[in-house]
Amino acid sequence: MIIGVVGKPSSGKSTFFNAATMLDVAMAAYPFTTIEANKGIGFVRVECADKEFGVQCNPRTGFCHNHIRYVPVELIDVAGLVPGAHEGKGMGNQFLSDLSRADVLIHVVDASGSTNEKGESVEAGSHDPAGDIKFLEEEIDLWFLGIIEKNWLKFNKVPFESKTKLVQAMAQNLSGIGADELHVERAIDLLNLGERKLNTWTQEEKTKFASKLREISKPIVVAANKADTPTAKKFVESLKQKFPKKMIIPCSGIAELTIKRAAKEGSIEYFQGDKTFKVLKELSQKQKAGLDFIQKNVLDSYGSTGVQEVLEKAVFELLGYIAIFPGGTKGLTDSQGRVMPDCFLMPPHTTALGFAYKLHTDLGDHFIRAIDVKTKLMVGRDHELKHRNVIEIVHSG
Repeated sequence: MIIGVVGKPSSGKSTFFNAATMLDVAMAAYPFTTIEANKGIGFVRVECADKEFGVQCNPRTGFCHNHIRYVPVELIDVAGLVPGAHEGKGMGNQFLSDLSRADVLIHVVDASGSTNEKGESVEAGSHDPAGDIKFLEEEIDLWFLGIIEKNWLKFNKVPFESKTKLVQAMAQNLSGIGADELHVERAIDLLNLGERKLNTWTQEEKTKFASKLREISKPIVVAANKADTPTAKKFVESLKQKFPKKMIIPCSGIAELTIKRAAKEGSIEYFQGDKTFKVLKELSQKQKAGLDFIQKNVLDSYGSTGVQEVLEKAVFELLGYIAIFPGGTKGLTDSQGRVMPDCFLMPPHTTALGFAYKLHTDLGDHFIRAIDVKTKLMVGRDHELKHRNVIEIVHSG
């Protein structure tokens, strides 16, 4: 799973990425600061299953604090998007190439209204960020449509024996944009195009198919950034009213980054997603003023900086992922003495057999059964796992 952080230049995209990953990616208020895609690791929180067994886990990756497991996720910060990106304008080709790898998108929007459609600084409140949401989706839709039309002749060569054959052919040729058979089939079904030969599809239907496929294969959560600024609150509410079906979360990337840097220096104690922080040593007047501002205008106003919420909404709500802990009924410790060292983020409808293959190919190939460690009940290979299950795989050999 890869989370793509997208948005027009100077929207605070790279600041958000830095806040989520604590990487020192270049940040500046001018277009195309991000040229090559930056990669980093953020975390999503899961209530750790260790508490239910009366133990303290020792994570191999990530960490655990107060029985809250911080599970790593991969993020990419792609080049800023400008109008005409689908035609290669600006860093369009680079943007779309990077975008193809992402499973879900975080669209960072300047909710203060201080960045115009070209990514240029303007007076705060003078630009309506609603246009940015429409613009990004339209650019990606046009990119999808262009790829579909380039492959249209290939699709038409497939004998129309069934919807299944059509779906397979389309998915094979659209894998470069991250679309698979499930995505293609769902888009076709939602538009009632499954029983139609391709040569009967109108241009409007092709356009709708491209948009629906993008919506399904690249779901988007909107990070309404710079929410700590005076002009942001009215725009955040306006965005929620204009786009009631979209997931729009107010956040402040710079606030999260500031707090995390203070925590890294040992000045405060803070864990991402918290609604406050603890001062550990004497602060300078400037530091105190800055942190007080963040507490009052961000943490008290919104309950957090919003950065962590955006990540978790993307993973657990938009993608529907679940967290699964490997375990054993005879013990929760691995060969190196680590207690419940692993926690895996798995796609929805993951089965016991699918999880076995995630752990190791041999476990899948020699699968006998699985055991729900919490209940000690045996489950079969096709049993769908649930969030926070602790699963032991029983295998031969």
